[in-house]
Amino acid sequence: MSFPKRRLALLAIGVAAMAFAPSVSAGPSPVRAAAPPTQRSTPRPNLPPPLPDSIAVIGDSISQGFDSECCGAQPRHSWATGDDPIDAVRSHYERIFAANPAIAGRNHDDAVMSARMADAPSQAARAVAQKAQYVVIEMGGNDLCTGSPSSMTPVATFRSQFHAALRTLASGLPAGAHVFVASIPNVDRLWQILHDDMQAELVWRVAGICQSMLSVDNTEADRRAVVAREQAFNSILGNECRQFAFCRYDQGAIYGFRFGADDVTHIDWFHPSTEGQASFADLTWPRSWWPNR
Repeated sequence: MSFPKRRLALLAIGVAAMAFAPSVSAGPSPVRAAAPPTQRSTPRPNLPPPLPDSIAVIGDSISQGFDSECCGAQPRHSWATGDDPIDAVRSHYERIFAANPAIAGRNHDDAVMSARMADAPSQAARAVAQKAQYVVIEMGGNDLCTGSPSSMTPVATFRSQFHAALRTLASGLPAGAHVFVASIPNVDRLWQILHDDMQAELVWRVAGICQSMLSVDNTEADRRAVVAREQAFNSILGNECRQFAFCRYDQGAIYGFRFGADDVTHIDWFHPSTEGQASFADLTWPRSWWPNR
């Protein structure tokens, strides 16, 4: 179908007029209210839990403060639960007490001389019975320090015993309780700094202290075996602890401590002196649950 030329011209003029004609509006366009800004919630800081009203330590002679100043167990010097007001150890208990006096007198030293990881579940049960809100674990040195490298605790046994202790705590401690696990001190470091000291060597030999590492009759291969076993034990402490939300590991702080001769008591040349106990407290507290207290 075709259109005459005149009709096409008129149609083109009409379209052009419509294109340039002013628009007609029924009134001003409504103003749409601006959307309120997005409310971004400020993330809450990762606040530490409330300070506990009681503390217990399970472990061995180190946490008893053994030979730290004089002879035998001296729990008042313990890096974990010590309460001597003049020894400058500043234990975990003392740091908590400074901010929470409600913990006064509720510091339970459940550590036992010569204890091995096999004793950890029974010590854990004692802490449960005490309703401890904070439990510190320092254990494993005696699983290394045996009569010879061949008598050290097997790795699988150590793991199952430690796991059993954590399960005891998990099932029995009060709601909201927390656990802190310290790594095993570096016994190879002890050998390196003191094996040339005639007095230290004599005491180690006569008292039969940690002969798996400290015996002069050991070969270098013997000592390397002890180092490897200690590293395996510390790895287990960290890995097992991470399976429980209430547990925190010191990330190898004690094991990595390059202590000196003054950090070791000059009574048995093995246990931490009061200076060593203070160093243990200083190293572990920042990795505990309340580092800013």
